[in-house]
Amino acid sequence: MSLAALLGLLAVLLLLLLLLSRRRARRPGEPPLDLGSIPWLGHALEFGRDAASFLTRMKEKHGDIFTVLVGGRYVTVLLDPHSYDTVVWELRTRLDFHPYAIFLMERIFDLQLPNFNPSEEKARMKPTLMHRDLQALTEAMYTNLRTVLLGDSTEAGSGWQETGLLEFSYNALLSAGYLTLYGVEASPRTHESQAQDRVHSADVFHTFRQLDLLLPKLARGSLSAGDKDHACSVKNRLWKLLSPARLASRADRSSWLESYLRHLEEMGVSEEMQARALVLQLWATQGNMGPTAFWLLLFLLKNPEALAAVHAELKHTVWQAEQPVSQMTTLPQKILDSMPVLDSVLNETLRLTAAPFITREVMADLALPMADGREFSLRRGDRLLLFPFLSPQKDPEIYTEPEVFKYNRFLNPDGSEKKDFYKDGKRLKNYNMPWGAGHNQCLGKSYAINSIKHGGIVVVVIVIIIVQRFKQEARPGQQGQVVFLLPHCLIWSPTSRCYPYSGQSSYIN
Repeated sequence: MSLAALLGLLAVLLLLLLLLSRRRARRPGEPPLDLGSIPWLGHALEFGRDAASFLTRMKEKHGDIFTVLVGGRYVTVLLDPHSYDTVVWELRTRLDFHPYAIFLMERIFDLQLPNFNPSEEKARMKPTLMHRDLQALTEAMYTNLRTVLLGDSTEAGSGWQETGLLEFSYNALLSAGYLTLYGVEASPRTHESQAQDRVHSADVFHTFRQLDLLLPKLARGSLSAGDKDHACSVKNRLWKLLSPARLASRADRSSWLESYLRHLEEMGVSEEMQARALVLQLWATQGNMGPTAFWLLLFLLKNPEALAAVHAELKHTVWQAEQPVSQMTTLPQKILDSMPVLDSVLNETLRLTAAPFITREVMADLALPMADGREFSLRRGDRLLLFPFLSPQKDPEIYTEPEVFKYNRFLNPDGSEKKDFYKDGKRLKNYNMPWGAGHNQCLGKSYAINSIKHGGIVVVVIVIIIVQRFKQEARPGQQGQVVFLLPHCLIWSPTSRCYPYSGQSSYIN
């Protein structure tokens, strides 16, 4: 062995000894500590490969609270839903999401904002996403969904296009959402301007989708050299598409966009950083609606009983309205709020597929009280993580056959919404948490639900008409698939399996 190789080996051994010597020990009163077998990395590889399986194994080993080493960070995982409220409503001086949000903002979106205050930004967004302008957004979303989904058949060229159900759902919801928040080509609308809206929003979607596929690696900092070049190119394209100068000429821009741009200008943010902020907001407001719509439609297509129940409800609430849905300029909020079957289908879809990590940075040494009377000490500088996907959403004590889709799981026998679920004999407050909770609950929840319902209703009406009027086909060589023919596209849904929950991995609260 050469001297250089020997010195290199000694350096590696010294580094390993240093890392091993710095591995911390569990103190009295702290949660069970599991460091894994690899110095510094700990359980990073297992966690990154399949978080749900890894955390399930850790829960079986340690119980519903434990601390694991993940890539040099100590992460305390809490999986007792009765104790979640203690975390999500804790003072930000003790448990805070903001440091992690700023870290992701800079790492993923190359965005730096002077004097950034997430609490102030949320307060500014509340009127448009939750209160004052929600109805206007809902109406605009319905109009834009019709523009995207029911376009001029002459645009199809050859007459048919082929796409997967995920691509179709994601494209429709994000394109319509982009037009809703960022504006349309012209007002009043014409056939020509709507055609331009379809082309332009599709360009935004397909560019955004490339970035979306890179997000997990961007968040982990694990991009290859080729991925880095591709990510840089995609980001530059998005920044150009969403630049303030380009958006300035668009009509019917949302009040949210006007308010947000004004806020950025008041902070002295450059136009380049404004464009980056608008890309971040596109992801934050639109990134999960399309995948959710995909799962909703997939479960309906795979469950004839559920589709029939939604059909009956639509027939009662929408098709019996004063005018047919095809002629409505919007679906009134009272109609959207009077669809308990569709609400149950959506809640069950989210229960099975939404996998948010609810994270908090531990800002000071503190004692965490549990609902059962126990108390655990947390160290300043650690990270606290809740994963509702495991509990409550997949907990067999709370939901019978938790892996099975049951469209009426959130319905009482009288047809009203079911809200009573229990664990350890006690009623749960947090029994389904796809939107986060507490200080960092998703502000756009109502807007997103309305948008998903709109998209689902429009597409389900089309599918029902097709099921009634046309036969289902099986494409040669694609066994186990149901094929529906629609104007401009071919939608298929796999009937033999579902995609892994990680299709919703961009949820972070």
